[in-house]
Amino acid sequence: MSAPGPSHPDMALVRRCLQGVPGAFDELYRTYAPRLFGLACRMVGRVEAEDLLQEIFLSAHRKLGQYQGQSALGTWLFRLAANQCIDHLRSRATRLGQATDTLEDDVESGASSGPILGTVDRLDIERALAALPPRARSVFVLHDVEGLEHQEIASMLGIAEGTSKSQLHKARLRLRHLLAPGSGTRATP
Repeated sequence: MSAPGPSHPDMALVRRCLQGVPGAFDELYRTYAPRLFGLACRMVGRVEAEDLLQEIFLSAHRKLGQYQGQSALGTWLFRLAANQCIDHLRSRATRLGQATDTLEDDVESGASSGPILGTVDRLDIERALAALPPRARSVFVLHDVEGLEHQEIASMLGIAEGTSKSQLHKARLRLRHLLAPGSGTRATP
């Protein structure tokens, strides 16, 4: 698959949006909102995701002229949304006075990384994700849910690639701990 160029369908939609063609931005919104909303829900939680989705599309509207077609429009919007979510988490952490987001205090040193064993429901996972510090949650969602590589994540978050790997490992350990039976995070039948 070739990279989008000036004649790519994404560029045609972008041009229509920039020209103010009626319905063009609505088409862009309908096409990409579900995936971007899913990302926002996983990164900031459902409560804040709806407002943040509106901010993401306002930002996309303002910055659409910067899209040059070097990647798919969905990829460009996804990165814009991920950065917006990260900025939101950073500002929330600052407001709450949480300048650090280490996990070492709560993680047992003998735990291993890998898939979480057992059965958990969606609410359990959402609660556990919400309990992660912002950076660890961002790295986990971007890597394990969205499939980005550590190099991409490091670039997006402004951290070293090794820090991304470390945060992912810690996030997985913390999630395993939070989702373990009897942890208090899991829903009771």
